[in-house]
This record gives sequence, structure tokens and C-alpha cells, in this order.
Amino acid sequence: MEELYHVVLAEDHVLLREGLKSLLLTFEGFEVVGEASDGYQAVELCETLKVDLVLMDLSMPKLDGLKATKIIKRTLPEIKILVITQYDANDYVHSALSAGADGYILKDATSEEFLLAVTSIMDGKTYISPGVASNVIRGYLNGSGNAEAGSPLADLTPREEEIFQLVAEGYTSREIAEMLVVSIKTVEKHRSNLMQKLCVHSAAELREFAAQQGVIFKKPELSA
Repeated sequence: MEELYHVVLAEDHVLLREGLKSLLLTFEGFEVVGEASDGYQAVELCETLKVDLVLMDLSMPKLDGLKATKIIKRTLPEIKILVITQYDANDYVHSALSAGADGYILKDATSEEFLLAVTSIMDGKTYISPGVASNVIRGYLNGSGNAEAGSPLADLTPREEEIFQLVAEGYTSREIAEMLVVSIKTVEKHRSNLMQKLCVHSAAELREFAAQQGVIFKKPELSA
């Protein structure tokens, strides 16, 4: 009997998620077992279901794809993660691979490339779209290296990163406490620590800083 891979789709646009699901179901050996519209849902599905592969969007509310990838890989490293995104800049590619992603392709990829990507990473290989890979190689040859290493966000703990993301998206301490199932006092403590580390003094300054660092992703425009 052919091995069946269990897949979670993590994409906040329903139309795009349905498109991925329809495409994936045309391939033999793959079964969609869960769908997530934000990073927290993706993590929860991976923790509660038997999952072999996650198709991960980077731009999602509450917890973005990068942080969701880090959390999943930290606790369930055997799960393969293929990032499917519109972002082709080197920084995004480096960040995704550093977070533990096994592959990186763009949303304008052909169905043939999509199949190649998922089968490659399920075989234990790393797959990066050819155009994106060329950009990364040129970046290294030009001496740019990995831009993430010098980021002021590097000193944040995983929990501080989560709270930073949520504060930047406009959630209150009470809302964050409910999402993370912790006390408001705990959220406020982490919030104070991360703001001190980032040298910002208000939620407005923190959101501005997040936009400058690319933490708040701009949503792609959907065609009419």
C-alpha cells in the first residue's frame, strides 16, 4: 500500500487555501487533514493531529508563518514545512530556512513545480524555487549574507516574539492573555521586557518598529 502523507494547509485567504487543497488532491499519496487561517491554528493542528507536511503561508494574523514554523519545528521536527508565499526577497528566504522550513516556493509557481517541491521535501531534500535560489546565491556572492543575524529582534525570547507580533497587530494585553492562555500580568511583564530590549516606549512606537522590521506583513491583493 502506498504511503499516505497527511497535510495541513496554513493560509488565511479561503480562496487560496481552497485552490491549494484542490491542487494537492490531484496528486497521489496526499491527504488534507486540517486547515488553518492563522499561525496558532496551524500549531494546534500539528500538536493534535498526525501531520507529515504543512503548507505554510508567511503572512497570517495572530502568529505569522515564520513564528509558527519555529514553534512546530522546535516541538515536532519530523514535520516537513513548505513555505508558499509571494515574498522573494533574500531576507524572507533566510528567515524561513533559519526557522526550520524545508522548502520555499512562490505563489506563482506552476503545478509541476509545486509537485516537485512537495515530493522533494518529503524525500528529505530542501527545495527552493529556482528564481529565489538564484537571488539568494547572488546575495551571498555580493557579501550580504544573512541579514537576520544583526536584527534587534534576535535578543527576544520565543514568548516575547509572540507577544511582540500580537501587540504590533493591535491586540490588547487581555486579548493576548486569552490567546496564549496566560495571565494579563504575565503578558504585561513580557511586553515591558521586549519594549525595553527594543528601546520603544509605547504600543504605537512598537507597531512602527514592527513595520520597519517587516514583522507586520502586507497582505497580497487578491484579483477580482
